[in-house]
Parts: sequence; C-alpha cells; structure tokens
Amino acid sequence: MRILIIGAGAVGGYYGGRLTAAGRDVTFLVRERRAAQLRSVGLQIISPHGDLSLTPKLLLASELKASQEHFDLILLSTKAYSLASAIEDFAPAVGPQTMILPLLNGMAHLDKLVARFGESPVLGGSTTIVADVDPEGRIRQMELLQNVNFGERNREVTPRIQAVAATLSNAGFDDKLCEDILAVMWQKWVMLASMASITCLMRGSIGAVAAAPGGSETAHRIIAECAAISAANGYPQPQAYLTVVNERLTKPGSPLTASMYRDLSKGAPVEADHILGDLIARGAAHDIVAPLLQAAYAQLSVYSNSLTEK
Repeated sequence: MRILIIGAGAVGGYYGGRLTAAGRDVTFLVRERRAAQLRSVGLQIISPHGDLSLTPKLLLASELKASQEHFDLILLSTKAYSLASAIEDFAPAVGPQTMILPLLNGMAHLDKLVARFGESPVLGGSTTIVADVDPEGRIRQMELLQNVNFGERNREVTPRIQAVAATLSNAGFDDKLCEDILAVMWQKWVMLASMASITCLMRGSIGAVAAAPGGSETAHRIIAECAAISAANGYPQPQAYLTVVNERLTKPGSPLTASMYRDLSKGAPVEADHILGDLIARGAAHDIVAPLLQAAYAQLSVYSNSLTEK
C-alpha cells in the first residue's frame, strides 16, 4: 500500500517515520522549507520508545501536480487552519480507490473533505500523542502515548479498512480498527477541548491550574460543558471515561498542557475555530449553554485576530 503523509510535523512526521522504519512505502508531501531541512539533517525522532533517524522520500506539491500520481492511503494530520491549502496540495493524489485518513481533532474537517472528495474516500480517524517539533526540526515525543484509531464512518468493517489495519499494524505504535470511529472521535474531542480550554483560559499547566484557588472547580465545569455538548449530539460519554478525564485534567503537579496552549505560548496560530468554535456551535444547535468554553474561545479569538493584524 502506497502511503502519502501530508506534512512532516509532530504527528505526520512521527507516524510516517515509524511506518517508514517498519518497511512501509511512505512518501511525505512537504513544503520547500521543510523539504530542505529534511534533506539536510533527515527525519529525526526523539522518543521514549526509541530514537529514529532516516532519510524520507519527499514530494513537493508542484511535483505531485505535475505527476498526477495516485496513492492508496493519504494520512492527513495538518493543523486545522492549514486544511484548505493542504487539500489543494494533495488533491492530485486522490484517485478512484484512494482512502483519506484524517487525524485532525474535532469534526469540521470531515465535512470539508467530503465536500471536496465525496463520501467514499473519507475515513474516520483519531490519534493521541504528545509531541512537538523543536527549533532544529526534530520531532520530540514527550509522553508514552502513541495511538492511531481508525475506521469506516458508516461502522462497516470493509476489506479496504482491513487492509489499512494490516498496513498500520506492527509499525512501532498502537493502532486500532474501531467499528464506531465517530464515537472515538467525540471522546477525544471532549478530552482535547477540555484540556485546551483549561490551559489556555487559565494560562498554565494542569498542575498550575490545580494549585490555583478555584482552578480544579473551574476545570470540572469546563469538562462538564464539553460532555454535555457531546451527549446532545448523540454521543454521551461513559461515566468511567469522564472520571478519568476529570482526574487527569485536575492532577496536582501535572506538567500536562494542550498543544493549543503550547502554540499560544510560542505566538503561533491556534486551532480555536476548529476545536472550540465548532464545538460551541454544535452545542448551541441543541440549546446547550457553555459559558466557560465561550470565554476560552473569545480569548483565543482575540489572540488570533492580533496575529492577523501584525
């Protein structure tokens, strides 16, 4: 199976690197700046699961457009604010049998992919990994978590999704074929939106928030708002899962932060519209009021507007 990884950042670079090391046929679609960096120092991963350094196969958007070559599986892990340009870049790679596996958070990207390519190519997917790209271009994995969940959005276990499962298995990370992948995606969305809102709204790690007066109580309310929206949209979260989320996101001394908070701290663009704005809108459609989520989203929107004004 020929795999095209869109970008070589923290998520795509990590999983693409592991797949390459496992002998899979992987090509990275990258921008010229990242291509130059990778050609110079290679794809480097620093991980508690073992470091990795390799020379990846690279493809520029202009080269893909000229060749019009199709791939069997496209692994899409770009930031939400780069989705539109990424779609234009990889569109020539989508053929009649191509599958698109997006690992973005939330749900809005599914609508955009279906609008462009139709229902059939688009799979459901989710990942949990804490990683970042350092100033030298190396991918640093900061926690042991590294899982990829995937499945057909209509809950069928088809021959093609079984082929994807075979390709992703035994590649150096945890993989799971999920019958109800949308439920898994909603579960991840609740966790991520909660973590992003807690750390961005209160400007600190989970441990720092827990140590602040009223911090844990505020965190619990944010989690409850996210869970209420999920339930209103047909995906109530199991109580056992919510217990885990509440414990993890109020743990004293925890250094955990959301990737959105790390982007915010670096002065980089954030995925506020995709992760929080869309969630709030889906709640409002069912008359769910989420004042703390709205406060976090308003704050992040002010920040995002300041970036465009520079």
